[in-house]
Amino acid sequence: MDPAGGCPHADNARLLARGAVTPVVLPGEVAGMAVLGHDALREFLAHPEVAKGAAHFTALREGRITAGWPLLTFATVRGMTTADGEDHRRLRSLVSRAFTARRVEELRPRVEELTAVLLDALHRAARDGGEVADLRGHFALPLPMGVICELLGVDAEYRDRLHHLSNQVVATDIGPEQAVAANRELVAVLATVAARRAAEPGDDLTSALIAARDEEGDRLGQEELIGTLVLMIIAGHETTLNLITNAVRALCGHRDQLDLVTKGDASWADVVEETLRWDAPVSYFPFRYPVRDMTVDGTVIPQGTPVLAGYSAAGRDPAAHGPDADRFDVTRPGRPGAVRHLSLGYGAHYCLGAPLARLEATIALERLFTRFPDLDLAGPEAELSRHSSFVGNSVRALPVRPGTSRG
Repeated sequence: MDPAGGCPHADNARLLARGAVTPVVLPGEVAGMAVLGHDALREFLAHPEVAKGAAHFTALREGRITAGWPLLTFATVRGMTTADGEDHRRLRSLVSRAFTARRVEELRPRVEELTAVLLDALHRAARDGGEVADLRGHFALPLPMGVICELLGVDAEYRDRLHHLSNQVVATDIGPEQAVAANRELVAVLATVAARRAAEPGDDLTSALIAARDEEGDRLGQEELIGTLVLMIIAGHETTLNLITNAVRALCGHRDQLDLVTKGDASWADVVEETLRWDAPVSYFPFRYPVRDMTVDGTVIPQGTPVLAGYSAAGRDPAAHGPDADRFDVTRPGRPGAVRHLSLGYGAHYCLGAPLARLEATIALERLFTRFPDLDLAGPEAELSRHSSFVGNSVRALPVRPGTSRG
């Protein structure tokens, strides 16, 4: 895997041509595997003998993974994404009530309000910047970051720093000293947030988690509390940030598809789902481990191997999506009875925040193109700088020309 990341789709196609499951070399010359094919990934994600807990990671258990390994947080953070069985159910249940369809729908007015404020800010930034503004920095980032921080009770003063640290944690080209420092600071900042909420509890998820820790200590330990906050901050904004950014890029590059939506022949929800398939916000997500040697699509994955879930590859798998899988099509029908995409996971670890991500992205895109119907990229797509990570899949900045504002 290229630690510098970049656009994954050409590499994905090359790997898929070799098979739905392939050996890969992770940073530090660590041997791993990647599951790339849609059907193979669906089978693997739901397999009862595939674990998330780091105790199943053979190289880590044997002391062959260093403290500065850039992917270490994905393996060792204490929370839902590294828990199995009863531990996973316990941790997920503590958070799940904040993300039910009903609770998420109650957030709609606040998401709409914040979206309107940020569109005004984008308009001002373009006016002050020669009619060009970074849509990612002024709109796609502060929307999900603002929502998740309000949900968690994180004060505004911490938000920029938390985004910076999150970026470092998900980077795959970071050096060992930087990786250790970023993880330590992220934990320290969130411990400060938790301490403030413990002293001044509010109607937020962090306060509720602290209450569960203090009143029912067997339900949540301190390390699990901080680990849960780490996961919520990173997953709660990085994925939606990439989703909104990638959807705007897709629509600007496919004006015919944007016309279908504005004419009512497709919905903004269709745009979100096709973007999730065509340009998944997470390319390769670490890690899962077979608890025994297992065969997936004819390839043996040895017990204890760290396995990447290849969401961006599965989204363009011709075996699942047809010979035109590389085409962005908001009217694309799915196979009868098939899952349209796996970009938000599958099985017991399906993304808990999926309803919120969909709500935020749908509102953001509809309001953005209603306010700025002529919005377009300020330069060629090929010149956009990509993330330095094979985990996150997007660009570092998205300069746009919003055009005339309607409103």
